[in-house]
Amino acid sequence: MKITFRCDPALIDVLPRPVPARAALPDWLRAMAPRVPSAVHGREIRTVKQCPPFVDAMRHGVLLVLPCDVRVERGMRFSWDWPLPALTVEGHPHAPLSFHVPEQIAGSPLAHGRRSALKFNSFWTVALEPGWSLLAMHPFNRDDLPFRTVTGLVDADRFNDVGINFPAVWLDEQFEGALPRGLPIAQCCAVPREAPELAFEAMAPERVAGYNDVAARIMAGPGVYRKGYRDKEGRG
Repeated sequence: MKITFRCDPALIDVLPRPVPARAALPDWLRAMAPRVPSAVHGREIRTVKQCPPFVDAMRHGVLLVLPCDVRVERGMRFSWDWPLPALTVEGHPHAPLSFHVPEQIAGSPLAHGRRSALKFNSFWTVALEPGWSLLAMHPFNRDDLPFRTVTGLVDADRFNDVGINFPAVWLDEQFEGALPRGLPIAQCCAVPREAPELAFEAMAPERVAGYNDVAARIMAGPGVYRKGYRDKEGRG
């Protein structure tokens, strides 16, 4: 699978580029202890840092990032100082953010009173190979971010002449500070558009035996999935 990102020629040396998610794991994950004492268990237990599915999800796909610093005052006012060169493409966005009026999300769980929703403007177009779509989501397991990116699916094998923008809901009304350039705003994965065939069946005897064997090994000690099943090479 090849994903092609394109931008205005005047911005090719200005914009931060999308990055493989595996290269941008958050500092809090790196700083986490792999084991901590548990009063319930009466011993040390493993944290999510040692959970391969948790970490591999965060390593999967590509992160689109904020193109410049954005100052936030009490979670309500957003400002930036980002002088851009003269652009080649007419109608191209100049601001890192724009907004959706509250009526566009009224009646949905995304609505927060009369607050507008954010829209992270995209400065990159995204092109996929035929038959593939781009699934854009909030960066996985990143509840530390003061916003939630809305999930969307775009047929980017066909729609790739303009950038894909990323709506988001701002959550932290008391936030004061800066969203830094390079902050992940969306995690994107290429997914096949063809619907999978679903099959349902009772376990055959060999499947029952396999279930019992793996379950017993999981109960006997840690690392069964990580050591015997996880595809390390395929994740880069």
